[in-house]
Amino acid sequence: MVAEVIINSTVKNLNKTFDYNIPADIAGIIKVGDRINVPFGNSKKLEEGFVIGFKEKSEYKVKDIVSIQEGFNLKQEQIELAKWMARRYFCNLSDCIKMMLPPGTTSKIVDNRVREKNLNFVYLKKESEEIDFLIETKKLKSEKQIRTLQFLQENDGVLISDLELFADVSRAIINTLEKNGYIEIVEKQVSRNPFINKNIKKDKELKLTNEQEVVYNSISNCIEQAIYKEFLIYGITGSGKTEIYLQLIRKTLEKNKSAIILVPEISLTPQMVDRFIARFGQDIIAVLHSKLSIGERYDQWQKIKKDEAKIIIGARSAIFAPVKNLGLIIIDEEHDDSYKSEMPPRYNAKEISKYIAFKNKIPLILGSATPDINTFYKAQNGEVEFLKLTKRANDSKLPSVEIVDLREELINGNKTMISRKLYDEISNNLENKKQTILFLNRRGFSTFVMCRNCGYSVKCKNCNITLTYHRKENKLKCHYCGYEQENVLVCPECGSNKIKYFGAGTQKLEEQINKMFPKASTIRMDIDTVTKKNSHEEILNKFKNDNIDILIGTQMVVKGHHFPNVTLVGVIAADSSLNMENYRANEKTFQILTQVAGRAGRENLPGKVIIQTYNPDSFSIECSKKQDYDMFYNTEIKLRKQLNYPPFCDIILFGISDTEEKIVQEVSNKIYNILLHKLKNINNINLYKPRPAPIDKIKNRYRYRVILKGSLNNDSIELINDTLEEIYKINTKARIIVDINPTNMM
Repeated sequence: MVAEVIINSTVKNLNKTFDYNIPADIAGIIKVGDRINVPFGNSKKLEEGFVIGFKEKSEYKVKDIVSIQEGFNLKQEQIELAKWMARRYFCNLSDCIKMMLPPGTTSKIVDNRVREKNLNFVYLKKESEEIDFLIETKKLKSEKQIRTLQFLQENDGVLISDLELFADVSRAIINTLEKNGYIEIVEKQVSRNPFINKNIKKDKELKLTNEQEVVYNSISNCIEQAIYKEFLIYGITGSGKTEIYLQLIRKTLEKNKSAIILVPEISLTPQMVDRFIARFGQDIIAVLHSKLSIGERYDQWQKIKKDEAKIIIGARSAIFAPVKNLGLIIIDEEHDDSYKSEMPPRYNAKEISKYIAFKNKIPLILGSATPDINTFYKAQNGEVEFLKLTKRANDSKLPSVEIVDLREELINGNKTMISRKLYDEISNNLENKKQTILFLNRRGFSTFVMCRNCGYSVKCKNCNITLTYHRKENKLKCHYCGYEQENVLVCPECGSNKIKYFGAGTQKLEEQINKMFPKASTIRMDIDTVTKKNSHEEILNKFKNDNIDILIGTQMVVKGHHFPNVTLVGVIAADSSLNMENYRANEKTFQILTQVAGRAGRENLPGKVIIQTYNPDSFSIECSKKQDYDMFYNTEIKLRKQLNYPPFCDIILFGISDTEEKIVQEVSNKIYNILLHKLKNINNINLYKPRPAPIDKIKNRYRYRVILKGSLNNDSIELINDTLEEIYKINTKARIIVDINPTNMM
């Protein structure tokens, strides 16, 4: 018997199966999905591989499998999913397989410390009565030994570290008692619990509104009948989508099945987890996201694999969790870009969820107040069942929205980041003890630094992009490669000291707010302030529980959060997303503005939103003012159809990069010419000539792209894979990525 093996490698030429003989000692136990060690090529070092199939014999002379790694086998259906992903997303099969391995075990050298956490516990070896007798008869004289044993009489099975701390004894005393047979030290595996500090009161199911009841019943029927169906819950902000999720999961648990809930932002995970713990308790919930330690993620993964967790909450990679008896998948805020991976494999979690839901014959729920245009289009055409919530669950009203034209502010002499209208509203909020959120989708102090004498701007030495000034550290930083340098005070080109800071980020906004409102308490939330573990949760809890006056932040603050005392939201610069080089600029602008508006007035207090912009006539800004998704969709879908953009086609981006620009150009032209030849007899596909990427150099690598617009079906997938195979045979240096419907065209 011969095993078909994929080598764990990112090398494109190794993305194929290799045959290995199965020795007699493992012939009866080896399975598809096993992680194995094999000799490869002329190397003396063993390589790691994955068994993806078997056959009777090989036409080649084959080597033996050396061993099977314990505890890392995958199921047949996981291997099938990995194969589907590798074909669809044009990546190595091993990259897809690794998505399904436990956290901390995906590298070739597995850190055994990650697998489990073992701690030493101390137990009494003698009966309590015998210890009392030894103390009373003074056969045990050491005061510290007596204190230790008496502590253990009341707290048997305590951690060594806790025994040292609370009994105030040294490790030497503990070792002596062990040596004399009074105690024993036992090493035990413990679970690293990310919920350890959560103390959340239980809540009860809320009575659903009539609209919620209709939505619930539609999906509940599918759970009951165990059939696949895709649903879009299109509900305005605050319409009670989460309560529907909770009650559908209760229904799923009653059927003895499990559920996966995906959320887009790490900052949303604690909030969602708290809601679910309040309803279902900690024991059956697992959470997976990147801000957990590797050990915590590993333990949560094992909790899922052992079927101890029935509810799995996490970011996009949680869709690969080893869930048993899956009964429901929910994708909250389904419009969010973070469900699309920008690293290999460049998968879309919504597409993976659809594949898994279809295979398991279960419902898939997509929820959003501002659905992705593609999803809404499918719902309009009947591919996805459309469920609508038009009212807020607590009968609170949507906030009023006002547009401020920043051009007029400049004419009237206001050069600050805060318009007069927004200033007045913040002042009123402070007087009334209400909270304010200020949204600016740029971090740092200034977006670029330029010499006013000669026009020189300070750029990253690795990327063709200007550096951002961060005032707190007094440094210039690149947000693409992480390069940083000291601030520039004198122009290196002309020697002038006329250095000017242009644009503004969250740091500068915070400084201006502190000057304008010196008595107000403020807190900032952006990527610079959430680097530490649990910092997302700490900032949000501090804002909510300490009643901080003003929260300043980037996109992290606009999605899904519920702050009862927030009555004012200010959008500082609505144009930042409107001006990005992307066909989805209007859509992203509308979504961000509508979502941020949804943070105001979520209880019975009236909410107000001030949107500052230089483009008040933009239809996406006008629609967000009216909070009218249908109006926006009807305008945008006509533009998409006219320009042949998704959902009327797929965009396939070939990204080529290398440290030598000449190589990038050569490989780009080869890809273009091969595709041109293969497409000559195929209609309805547009191929565009190679061009430098909008940011044509990142991390010292020159960047080109070739774009193809057409339908991604079996034929086009095969065509692209054939093209890549040809290129990999002749190209050994340039890096090539293929991205399907990329969220970032840069």
